[in-house]
Amino acid sequence: MLAMDSPEAVGLHPERWAAALELVRDWCDRDLLPSAGVVVGRGDRMTKPALFGRQHLADAPASIRDDAIFLIASITKPIVAMGACLLIERGQLLLGERVHEFIPEFGGERKYATTIRHLLTHTSGLPDMLPNNRQLRAAGAPLHAFVEDTCDCEPAFAPGRGVQYQSMGFALLGEIIARVSGRSCPQFLREEIFEPLGMHDTALGAPESWFQGTSPRIARVPEIRVPADQTTAHDWNWNSRYWRMLGAPWGGLLTTPADLGTFAALMLNRGRIGDRTLFSPATVDAAVRNQLEPMRDVPEEDRRCKPWGLGWRLNWPAHSENFGDLLSPHTYGHWGATGTVFWIDPEHQVWAVILTTQPMEPHGRYLARLSNAIAAAIV
Repeated sequence: MLAMDSPEAVGLHPERWAAALELVRDWCDRDLLPSAGVVVGRGDRMTKPALFGRQHLADAPASIRDDAIFLIASITKPIVAMGACLLIERGQLLLGERVHEFIPEFGGERKYATTIRHLLTHTSGLPDMLPNNRQLRAAGAPLHAFVEDTCDCEPAFAPGRGVQYQSMGFALLGEIIARVSGRSCPQFLREEIFEPLGMHDTALGAPESWFQGTSPRIARVPEIRVPADQTTAHDWNWNSRYWRMLGAPWGGLLTTPADLGTFAALMLNRGRIGDRTLFSPATVDAAVRNQLEPMRDVPEEDRRCKPWGLGWRLNWPAHSENFGDLLSPHTYGHWGATGTVFWIDPEHQVWAVILTTQPMEPHGRYLARLSNAIAAAIV
């Protein structure tokens, strides 16, 4: 749906854009990043995705496939959030409805008041990862096991009384999408978002078909340099068949720079791309508005300095992490623990996708530096 064009046609200063790409090339040549894919877009155009580095850690430099598919980790969250927003705009869900109305087993006095809004804004008090996360993954546990254990865990605080990044809130959100729509979360996203947008190389969890044939699609996924605590976990780490197929609503999306760029363009154009309208402008506006502002029990500093939309991280003042320092205050997007970020700047009408295979938590310095270089190339 988006045409690939020259940097000038996309609205980038050609020399500064070339310098930004040279920065990534140098990092990959020096093995600071095993691999990376970068694309920027404006209007109905995007740059040709630039890919650098190795397909596998042991490969020679510049061996990455030009059709590489990346595991984008927590960038999954805002896309799942927009799936929930589709149900909201169709009248099937309300932000203020309580989670236990859809998942009755999510009980307990401290969780009774937890709403869909709390899941989407990281104000539920639920944990980022379960205490037994490693054991579940090592056992090859299915998604419903993560949902069951989230239902049993105690929140860190009463819903709406604080902000704590919570992947397990998105485990519940994926379950709610499934129960309301009658389709699994991966199927719902595929049918309602990915297929209409032509995102044919995108899936929440690789299907079995990706592993079949003489040239399986899964071979297009570059190897991630996993953190130290995953190096011996070959059966469940980010490079394992188990994790690639699990389809975790908090971090299991596989996609290409161009496919993710198409989704970014949809958001920048307030739910419309080409002749297709997937979200109403009202839905997009609500999703990327500071949802913490009216929550009077959330600490004032969080409401003002670390705002969240509905699954979207907004541009936090005085924080360079991932987004860098030069984007407008209205920028929104997300990052991923596998070394990924995408952002959308409505003031400059531009978006960028940066996907790597080098985990960068918690600060994403390479992502932030490249974001700065890209922002400096915008004309």
